[in-house]
Amino acid sequence: MMDSRDLLVDESGLSWSAIGISSGHSCGINDEKFSFLPSDCSHHRSADRFSPTMSRDYFTLDELVAQLGRDRRQIEKQVNRGVIPARRVGGEWRFNPIEITHWLEQDIRGLDDSGLAQLEQSQQSEELGSQSPIQALLHPETCEVPLDAGTRPAVLQALIEVAGRTWQVWDPAAILKAVREREDVMSTGFENGVAIPHPRNPLPEALGQPVIAFGRTLSGIPFGAPNRKLTDLFFLVLARDSVTHLQTLARLGRILQRPGTIERLRAAESGHEAYDVLIEVDQEVEG
Repeated sequence: MMDSRDLLVDESGLSWSAIGISSGHSCGINDEKFSFLPSDCSHHRSADRFSPTMSRDYFTLDELVAQLGRDRRQIEKQVNRGVIPARRVGGEWRFNPIEITHWLEQDIRGLDDSGLAQLEQSQQSEELGSQSPIQALLHPETCEVPLDAGTRPAVLQALIEVAGRTWQVWDPAAILKAVREREDVMSTGFENGVAIPHPRNPLPEALGQPVIAFGRTLSGIPFGAPNRKLTDLFFLVLARDSVTHLQTLARLGRILQRPGTIERLRAAESGHEAYDVLIEVDQEVEG
């Protein structure tokens, strides 16, 4: 009888010889209310500061200000200009948690280190505790240099296989589908040759624990980056809740903005060397 360690091939065409997969790892999900886990899966729950109260599925302005840790006047100005997605109900602003998370993903692109640090501080995941997202979620075995892929679909498949080495990827087909759909909506590629693919919404039922996988291809490939720039550095971010997701994106942004980080990653000759570079820079950011 084939167990979870045997070679598995799913309908997406991916081979999973290094991923523990069991049909017993699935929990319920309700994307509309951003409440991911039912009560019988509470042992997997991470405190999600981007979840509204149990009685409703939106944030008030005061709650959003508290969640983001930003000046209220700044938030109000962005809301009135239509920068932050919102709706008026009974004369008061209402904010959908999923829309806010998607807006923050785009807002991150324009933040400097100070803005990223502020966002990171406002998102404190219980799954990570006091650890940096990089030190908690990235592992030597989830860094692959070179990454054997020459197209966008191949990169995504290869990254999920690399992430699967942790045995925490329970539903690779669902994750691949979600990451592809996110890239179809808008590429996660940057002009500097970096891309950070991730699902549009967290997938707690598809993961045992959050994970980051890094890969560097031998040469740049078309990945949808602005101005048709090629991409060769890839960070797959898989989280079970939006707080861990946003905290990780903010931390990665800070690391990649440090002078010399991207050049050192391109010069790394192995996955372990790339891992050491990222941990070293992460410790500098932390210090």
